[in-house]
Amino acid sequence: MDDNIHAPTVASGPASGGAPRDLSKLSMPDLMQEKERIEAELSALSSVLQSHGVRMTSSLTTFDGFPRDDIDIAQVRTTRVRIIHLRNDHKEVMRLIEKGVHAHFANLQNTQATGPTTNGTDVPAVVQSTTNSTTLGTPFAKVNSVVPDSPAAQAGLKAGDAIRSFGDVNWLNHERLSKVAQVVQQNEGRPVSVKVSRKNETGSDTTELDIQLTPRQNWGGRGMLGCHLVPL
Repeated sequence: MDDNIHAPTVASGPASGGAPRDLSKLSMPDLMQEKERIEAELSALSSVLQSHGVRMTSSLTTFDGFPRDDIDIAQVRTTRVRIIHLRNDHKEVMRLIEKGVHAHFANLQNTQATGPTTNGTDVPAVVQSTTNSTTLGTPFAKVNSVVPDSPAAQAGLKAGDAIRSFGDVNWLNHERLSKVAQVVQQNEGRPVSVKVSRKNETGSDTTELDIQLTPRQNWGGRGMLGCHLVPL
């Protein structure tokens, strides 16, 4: 068996053995760093399975019940177990990040609800509506290209647009854009709200837009959107 199918060196994480880390004690920056680390390791381990030509659910036995001799079964099993642990860690990290974000904006609203005091009397503060860029956080994807006359083009999406939300998908839960694909599949023929940040021609300022994009087939091209998104 060729050596190039063996696993690359992958850094161990909290689920790889030893005492588990208490993720709830991590700060928000540390949680974001942990999220990126887990996603990077998941990507590397996925490449290991692909090198064997198998997936998480692929059978490791022949049709008559014997172990397959065309793959390293022990390595595939070890990789699958690691992926399962990492997926669980990723869910917990995302839960804690979302919890932290909600707490942050709750504190902001409490701060805005009461203004400065005058002679011991609370003066109601002027609460301004927050912009999409604040409530949705940083963009998680960019529009790399848009096919003319496609659903994306007809909705007004342009190459270079930064995606802040796609339906109920945002930077907290997009899972390397896999959730975007689910939203597209589940909303064929129905408009989906896509919030984007678009730079002006000079690049010195941006405009926040809410675009209604309707996924559909048989528009004359591939896919149901007619645009290519890349993660940021």
